[in-house]
Order: sequence, then C-alpha cells, then structure tokens
Amino acid sequence: MAASARKATPEEVGLRYLALGYHLRKVVDEGMTAGGLSLARTKVLQALDRLGAVRQSTLAQELGQAPRSVTQSVEALERAGLVERAADPDDGRSKLARLTPKGAEALAAGTAAGEKVLQEVFGTMRSEQLTDLDALLDTLKASLPGATRDH
Repeated sequence: MAASARKATPEEVGLRYLALGYHLRKVVDEGMTAGGLSLARTKVLQALDRLGAVRQSTLAQELGQAPRSVTQSVEALERAGLVERAADPDDGRSKLARLTPKGAEALAAGTAAGEKVLQEVFGTMRSEQLTDLDALLDTLKASLPGATRDH
C-alpha cells in the first residue's frame, strides 16, 4: 500500500481508529454469537470465572458497567443456566452470582469462537506488524487518563 503524501491529523487518525474498532468489535461479536455466546455475555462469564462467586455490584464495577445492566445480563445468563445466584451469606439482601458448569462450557466455546475470529483478522499480519501494532497500542493506551498495561 502506497503511503499518502498528505500528513494525517490526530483527529483523522482517531476517527478512523474509532470506526475500525467499532467494526472489529461487531465482527468479533457476530462470530462469537454464531458460536453461541455474544461478546458481552462472554465478558460477564469471564469475570465470574476469574472472580468466583461475587456480588453483582462488584461484578458491575469489574466490568465498568451500570449495576442495572449487569443485573439484566446476569438474569438472562441465569435463565440460560449459565449462571446461578444465591443469597450472600454475609448480607441476605445481596446475591452472589457464580458460573455454572454449563456456563464454563459456554465460556470455553465463546472464547474459542472469539479467538478464531481474531486469528482470522490478525493472523494475516506478519510478526513484525503485530509487534509494531502492539507497541502502538501501548503508546495510545498510555496517553489515556488512568491507563494501565492490562489487556
């Protein structure tokens, strides 16, 4: 691909990055949904897998989502048999959510579907390109308020 003689502005690159990120997320979500579990639901199950039995308010904080949104997601996952909720023994007013064995299976399938899509997209890049992109992403993330290296 030939390099453009015109210099791109930060605003142009930023808008292009946002549009590409939106499209990539949509492609990954569609691939994962076809595999049986949306990206959003996979994120909830990943957090439960990592945290174990946890209050929904803690789960909301972990995911950076509104508590009501997480409650709706957990209720839907519970109806599907992927999550179970039980009273918190330390506070009967609260409920703890945890992954079920069926949820663990769905998480494994959803993760594999997502990895397949990412391999299809990023697997076309040479090793050097992936390394360069990874470094650029670190630089970009470091410029954001409150950024950490965690993926």
